[in-house]
Amino acid sequence: MNRHGAPIVTGFALVCVVVFVLLWITGLQGEAFVRAGFIPARFGAELIAPPGTMVPFILTPLTSAFLHGGVLHLVFNLVVLLYIGRQLEAPLGANAMAALLVGGAYAGAFAQWVADPGSPIVMVGASGAISALIAVFALIFSRSQAPAIGPIPSHWVRALWLAAAWIGLQLLIGFAGGGGFGAIAIWAHVGGFLAGLLLARPLLRWRFGAR
Repeated sequence: MNRHGAPIVTGFALVCVVVFVLLWITGLQGEAFVRAGFIPARFGAELIAPPGTMVPFILTPLTSAFLHGGVLHLVFNLVVLLYIGRQLEAPLGANAMAALLVGGAYAGAFAQWVADPGSPIVMVGASGAISALIAVFALIFSRSQAPAIGPIPSHWVRALWLAAAWIGLQLLIGFAGGGGFGAIAIWAHVGGFLAGLLLARPLLRWRFGAR
């Protein structure tokens, strides 16, 4: 599928790459993390940032999605984003895709804040948004089958298995990069995934009406 069939996903990926390269060339990556990354402890203290200092807290779930901690982090996220996102954008449409990415980013940040509201650790990366895409893909578009577990229907089991695999791979990347468990915002992945599960049906109804 070419870029014209998935302008939102392709544009998002390109902006992530451009931002990463510019910050790497200028050496401002660390400063950008502090200024535009999501920091749970900022909630309640800096909802509106002083002019010329930091991005307003309310926008950091979005700005942090364009920041990545290293080449491996960026490449892995973009591979998953482009592979799954391009398959979803054509049937969902650009508006629904944009809503899904934004919803996943905010849900991921919210889950990370709920897990540790006083944390001063910066969270960066598009994992919350991508987790929402994975949930929609697994719940609606994936053709693979998984047996039901008790009262849990098969399509939910399939989605949960994919979520576990996604989080597991992110953990491996964290350990490979030397950061260990703390380097991966697990709750952001969980929050984004749950947002995708909740938004999947409403977005399809938005796209196709009552069908």
